Amino acid sequence: MGLGPRAGSGGVKNRMGQRRTPAQLRPGLWILCFGWFCSTAYAQMKIPPETVQVWANKLSVQLREVSTTYSGAHILQKKLKDVESSIKIVEIDGREQLRDYADDIERMLGSKMKSVKRLAESAEDADLYHDFNKSLQFDYYNSMLVNTIDDDGNFVELGGEFPLEENEHFNNLPVNTIQSDVQVPTNVYNKDPNILNGIYMSEALNDVFINNFQKDPTLTWQYFGSSTGFFRIYPGIKWTPDSNGVAAFDCRNRNWYIQAATSPKDIIIVVDISGSMKGLKMTIAKHTINTILDTLGENDFVNVIAYTDYVRYVEPCFKGTLVQADLDNREHFKVLVDELHVKGEGKVAKAMKESFKILNEGSLCNQAIMLITDGAMEDFKDVFEEFNWPDRRVRLFTYLIGREMTFAENTKWIACNNKGYYTHISTLADVQENVMEYLHVLSRPMVINHNHDIIWTEAYMDTVAQSLLLMTSVAMPVFSKKKETLSHGILLGVVGSDIPLQEVMKMAPRYRLGPHGYAFLITNNGYILAHPDLRPLYKDGKQLKPKPNYNSVDLSEVEWEDIDETLRTAMVKGETGALTLDVRASVDKSVRESLCGELYLAHFGMVLTRGHGQLMFIGKVSVEEGLHDLTSPDLSIASEWTYCETDIDPHHRKYTQLQAMIRYLQGKEPDLECDEVLLRQTLFDAVLTAPLEAYWQAVMLNASGVEEGVETAFLGTRSGILRLTSLIFRLHRKFLTLADKENLFTVDHFPLWYRMAAENPPGRFLYYMPVEEQGVKDKTGTVPITRVIGQCGSCLLFLQDVNCFLVDSNGFIVVSKEKSEVSCGRRHCPFTGPDRSFLTIVCLSNRVDLYDYQGMCRTGHSHSSGARPLLSVSQSLQWFLLEFNFCGLWHSDYVVDAHKAKKSEALQPCDTEYPGFMLDFSIRETNSLIKCGRCQKMFVVQAIPESNLVLMVVQADCDCSRQYPAIPLEPKEIKYNASVKCNRMKSQKVRRRPKSCHAYHPKENAKDCGGASEISLSLALFLASLFTSLALRRWT
Repeated sequence: MGLGPRAGSGGVKNRMGQRRTPAQLRPGLWILCFGWFCSTAYAQMKIPPETVQVWANKLSVQLREVSTTYSGAHILQKKLKDVESSIKIVEIDGREQLRDYADDIERMLGSKMKSVKRLAESAEDADLYHDFNKSLQFDYYNSMLVNTIDDDGNFVELGGEFPLEENEHFNNLPVNTIQSDVQVPTNVYNKDPNILNGIYMSEALNDVFINNFQKDPTLTWQYFGSSTGFFRIYPGIKWTPDSNGVAAFDCRNRNWYIQAATSPKDIIIVVDISGSMKGLKMTIAKHTINTILDTLGENDFVNVIAYTDYVRYVEPCFKGTLVQADLDNREHFKVLVDELHVKGEGKVAKAMKESFKILNEGSLCNQAIMLITDGAMEDFKDVFEEFNWPDRRVRLFTYLIGREMTFAENTKWIACNNKGYYTHISTLADVQENVMEYLHVLSRPMVINHNHDIIWTEAYMDTVAQSLLLMTSVAMPVFSKKKETLSHGILLGVVGSDIPLQEVMKMAPRYRLGPHGYAFLITNNGYILAHPDLRPLYKDGKQLKPKPNYNSVDLSEVEWEDIDETLRTAMVKGETGALTLDVRASVDKSVRESLCGELYLAHFGMVLTRGHGQLMFIGKVSVEEGLHDLTSPDLSIASEWTYCETDIDPHHRKYTQLQAMIRYLQGKEPDLECDEVLLRQTLFDAVLTAPLEAYWQAVMLNASGVEEGVETAFLGTRSGILRLTSLIFRLHRKFLTLADKENLFTVDHFPLWYRMAAENPPGRFLYYMPVEEQGVKDKTGTVPITRVIGQCGSCLLFLQDVNCFLVDSNGFIVVSKEKSEVSCGRRHCPFTGPDRSFLTIVCLSNRVDLYDYQGMCRTGHSHSSGARPLLSVSQSLQWFLLEFNFCGLWHSDYVVDAHKAKKSEALQPCDTEYPGFMLDFSIRETNSLIKCGRCQKMFVVQAIPESNLVLMVVQADCDCSRQYPAIPLEPKEIKYNASVKCNRMKSQKVRRRPKSCHAYHPKENAKDCGGASEISLSLALFLASLFTSLALRRWT
């Protein structure tokens, strides 16, 4: 429940008006404080521990008195006692929960895969019966042009009238659910015969899109990405170009397309940096490398080699090996490639030999060398005979850079005699289309064999809706089934559908997992798909942006207590079972810590917390009785939870969760799919907590009135019920507050106050400062904080030689004498400085070094992302909150100073470390003298009984800042030396590559290699080319 101060005519102030503390709490401590002040006028300052203990005990009594009175906890305890005989305690079976969750996910994902299969079959049949027409004239809906009117008031060509309506199911975007439309990248001519024929053929998908959506209304975007570059999407939308007015989106660059079109691959990129490559040639070469890197994913491996008259690894750390082509490594390569400079004479044979040696140590799936040069003048027969012939296991793709064609035949010969493909790139505009050819060549064996492998992608941000939602895609390749082109292995494109990962996580039975329990998903490479501590966004000024490496966060970077990677290894290998592990649960934006967890795992993990997290009680009440109390005006439920599935039938989407639940229980919507166990528990909790409504009303109507300072009282239950009564003004609050839902990816299913209270032993109240940021006032603090302290504080204001702190269990100041040490209406202040050092030294506070592997640091500075990972534990079933306003408890004119952010360098991903603190309540009190130069500093620390608070009184007239400097709480960037950094980059964690591999088919037509068939290396041509090259290089 929450209680907080209200406006009054006297006492201390804050920005909202005057506030004061209850009169009944004023005597006693004031006299104690003043009496002690009189006794301290000695040459040597002394703080009587007995006096501090008396204060602490008095605070404890009065805190509990106020908390109990206004929370009504005793009423609930009595009600529980009355119905105890009808309550059944059930132990939660983690393995059973995991199996149920797995079955639900399998059904959901199976439905998506069936939809994609129907699209693939329809597309292949449409192509089979379509005859290519070079002169085809066909108007279609171009998503960039629809509803666009020219100066004469007419629709522009390919931009006819296209009805669009906002649809909540599609992120409130205007869409057309009866028609798909087509996006064509700016670099592709939208009336090219290949484009027109492909679009005409794919019109057949419209009916399949609509039928899929009718069969499975939970489907989101469905699409077909063509190998020619166009992108058909359902429902139809108005495509928004980028800031330059360009449609830069090319479906062939997306991971879902690349992964579906090819098997895992090992790639060596070999680039010529000799003198002849200077100027525009080098610019084109770098762009070609970057484009190739963009076609790689986490299932691929790569390295980049530059050559002149010697071999140079772009990253020396990766010498002689392949590294995973994850986002971090790809971006690292791009930075290094940008720094390449031309010099010397080009001799590629050594680079070729080096590349073959590396690939010999690689996988047995697709392997390729990408040669980027302005001319290959050496004889490579000996190299190929030694390393690649006759099997030709490694394909060679050659990219001839520049306008000169002197060495074109040589470059073609290399590709055509090694099952590769030759392209000529003379301008930057040629790069994209020419690079894409290699994907089609690698897909030939799979296409010829008609292996329709279904793939699931890693997490990514929704590009179509331009939102910050994490998605995964299910995709399948589409092949040409025409017999006359079978040996060419023609890939028509890829069909797919998006699945919001939040929808997958919502299927986890939240109420069964407990306050700190959670479920999480990872990829076959150990990367996070969904996890409570995944923080893919960072704040750049006022704007939220995705972190550069948001979708390559490894499980070991969020579950870093798994030191030996036992959990990660088991999950990546697909093992099932259970293990016990102390794991983290982020609380209060990850600034508080404790331990939790028993963990069950399969291809995804589920965490149950020890203690009450493993138990659940089920009570019996009639539906009629439960419905009566469920409709009370002070009651609401967790609207973010799934009590009933309202998204399956479009007719049900208009209902809130509470409305759907009530209509189902009344028999008005029997077709709704509802969680029967959760509904029974919700009805029972509604009846169980019903007496609180009358109790709170009686408190408000009491003749003596509500004491100054108390604002609200509220209660939450494990079934997601929130009962709330505002004692001074009308207040609306939901079970999960804006602060709880601030991170879209945390999927917090219990509010902060509930999770924090769950850490406490049963029967003990919790006190903390709620977070208020960015003008959003969130005062959902847990149980009451004292106004008594205001009275003791008033006394201590006169004691200039004493500092007094009230500190919570994580070392954050709740009340202080100094303005700079308490924050009202803002983030609570950490307890720093010499006094923090004392608290640690006397072992009342345990320091824990914590790490953040998702940090963001400014160049040359040590900062991190806003949220930091810490720990927490769950225990209880129902939690009360008393809410108070702390502003002005010790200061009558406290005002928070605005701090304007200074302009600084761009943020980059980094690793950080920082200290955390947990008070050790096995030590109830301590005091000591610490010598600080010419003086001695005395302090007394006393735990306040039956709370999570500590009272600390410190002698203020002795400066110890030199001997005991402040403990910085700001995250500090971890700097790695070159050796450690290299080892970290090269380290290959346990991963599981996809089982399917399509690298070879005997019917493949390898002669289709870029317009050159059966090319032989002519000695005369070779010598002529060699002579010309030497002449050209001499001039350069």
